[in-house]
Amino acid sequence: MSLRLEKRLKTALLPVSLVFLLLMAPAVSGSEAGNTGGPGKENRVPALMPVPARIQLSQDKFRIDEKFYAGGQEQPGGRVFKAVARFMFRLSGRTGLFLKQDFLADQTPGPNTRLFYRYGRTGRLLPYEDESYELKIDKERIELQAPTDLGVLRGLETLLQLLSADEQGYYFPVGRVEDRPRFTWRGLLIDSCRHFMPLEVIKRNLLAMASVKLNVLHWHLSEDQGFRVESRTFPRLHQLGSDGMYYTQDQIREIIGFASDLGIRVMPEFDIPGHSTSWFVGYPEYASAPGPYRIERGFGVFHPVFNPANPDTYKFFNRFFREMASLFPDPYLHIGGDEVEAAHWKQNQQIQAFMKKHNLADNHALQAYFNQQILKILTRYNKKMVGWDEIYQPGLPKDIVIQSWRGTQALVDGARRGYQGILSNGYYIDLCETAERHYLNDPIPPDSPLTEAEKKLILGGEATMWAELVSPETVDSRIWPRTAAIAERLWSPQEVRDVDDMYHRLAIISVQLEEHGVQHLKNQDMMLRRLVGSSAVSSTEMAALQSLARISEPVKGYARHSLGRKYTSLAPLTRFVDSCFPESLEARDFIKLADGYVSTRNSENQQKLKDAFNQLAVVSSQAVALAGRIPVLNEIKPLAENLGQLVAIGSAALSYLASKKGPQDGWLETQKNLLMELKKPQAECQLAIIPAVEKLLVALEEGHK
Repeated sequence: MSLRLEKRLKTALLPVSLVFLLLMAPAVSGSEAGNTGGPGKENRVPALMPVPARIQLSQDKFRIDEKFYAGGQEQPGGRVFKAVARFMFRLSGRTGLFLKQDFLADQTPGPNTRLFYRYGRTGRLLPYEDESYELKIDKERIELQAPTDLGVLRGLETLLQLLSADEQGYYFPVGRVEDRPRFTWRGLLIDSCRHFMPLEVIKRNLLAMASVKLNVLHWHLSEDQGFRVESRTFPRLHQLGSDGMYYTQDQIREIIGFASDLGIRVMPEFDIPGHSTSWFVGYPEYASAPGPYRIERGFGVFHPVFNPANPDTYKFFNRFFREMASLFPDPYLHIGGDEVEAAHWKQNQQIQAFMKKHNLADNHALQAYFNQQILKILTRYNKKMVGWDEIYQPGLPKDIVIQSWRGTQALVDGARRGYQGILSNGYYIDLCETAERHYLNDPIPPDSPLTEAEKKLILGGEATMWAELVSPETVDSRIWPRTAAIAERLWSPQEVRDVDDMYHRLAIISVQLEEHGVQHLKNQDMMLRRLVGSSAVSSTEMAALQSLARISEPVKGYARHSLGRKYTSLAPLTRFVDSCFPESLEARDFIKLADGYVSTRNSENQQKLKDAFNQLAVVSSQAVALAGRIPVLNEIKPLAENLGQLVAIGSAALSYLASKKGPQDGWLETQKNLLMELKKPQAECQLAIIPAVEKLLVALEEGHK
């Protein structure tokens, strides 16, 4: 801590959140944070994410001024032309430079051109398309070349991330980048069904996806809670199954075109035969049990399911998929196929007779029969079938894709049988796990039992943003910045696995993502202000609420569904827990600070911990007072009180460690038991700094055995 800050702390109470962030801030430069040169590289380079396959940078600099021009062979309106225009606009925005080039009208190379781009051909939005590029930067000229225009798009993102600054202005470091993705399928699933995501949500997330080189939007468009696409063939699907919240076909085409300009495929998912209640609101005749049906408001696995024994079911799907195949140009179409609840199949005598007649031994065999009929329809319209683990049955053709959500073993088993697969297990970003956990999760881990030939069948992976507990104002905070870590795992060489370095870079990339309009950072304070409402609140109290949110995390996994409240698609997602980030980076820094002190007993770290505990004591008392006055915040009072108890334990343990005097008999056991109580969720949140205090107690216990 600086002497100036120490002095201010002694004389005045700064806003608590500011003080705490200053105390916890890692010692990393804002313009250089990340050893992104690959294994063994010593020099720090600008924060790049994903890390390129190969990068060599020198100390020389390409200086940027207002005469900076970009040019190449692209005609106005082409994919690269638009990408370069976006690049120039973002460069101007980051530097404040009034760039002279009319880049929206002319990119013809001329005497002032300093960024030259070229490519061999227009890339196809298909798996295995070439996305490689080579970037050469010298002191006077930048060259970006690639086999396809997709490579140029990826290279432009890397170049913008290389932007650096010193006291003389902005520059790109001189050097060379050779880059290509490790996996060809790098996706993000967005669920627009359980909570509808307006067009602007999809667009801003597509822009953010492109900036970290993701290339597949997996769009979940039908579910028990809503059918979200206009169907002109079966209009009651969207008229009765969506609450009026659906995408018109023109809007779908708009998104597909927007994504195409970014080098991103759009693959639709229509979940069948289960997760299908919304289909039956308008068309109950295709269900396995008589209606009427209504849109499901709750979440989980429900009984409504398509009738595989009804020939009209397949006539319906033939017409439906013919319409959707013409709307969505991607060669792949996802049929879901997961979590089929068979109760209605068992209760339907027609279905039971059908199974007996066709020698279908069980419900798995019945679903396999259904999938075979759907596969024939999709093949008729030149679509390849994708589905979750459950779709696999012997006899399916080898060009289907199995998406693994239940475990990596399904991916291994599929590859051994010759099936292509993509991994989502371990990338469920709705579960509020850490970036580290996602980052170290690999579609092909170093100890993979697969042969080299089998490994080639693993196409990549997808982060999955299921929407039970997100709204349009919170969904970005559940996707970003953690999905950038997943993007790196799917693009960068396998040996790039330095977790601390990843977090350094992630913090910088997270801020850069905001230029695309994603609201993962800014909405937290807005939501907290709304909770406070018109109440008279001091700046110190508001800062305390912000600090409490910064060090709290929503409970992990599916725990929110089992803590008393029954969530539905109509429930408010505006409470304190919804404002908290899935992972507290402040808490992570605090835990590392405790780690450092325990390891070295460094006096500077001791003082930082002491100051932080003092400030957190203020956070606790102020938040308790605030929660007592504002009804919607009443539920966080126990959380704030728990923070006070946690601070008392941590401060006492720190004092004992510093004095090297052990506590009285029984104290440690009492504090450990209390800590177990403090771990219990309050307001559906957990205090993310608890492990730091736990480390202090463990160190104290080990030192006095």
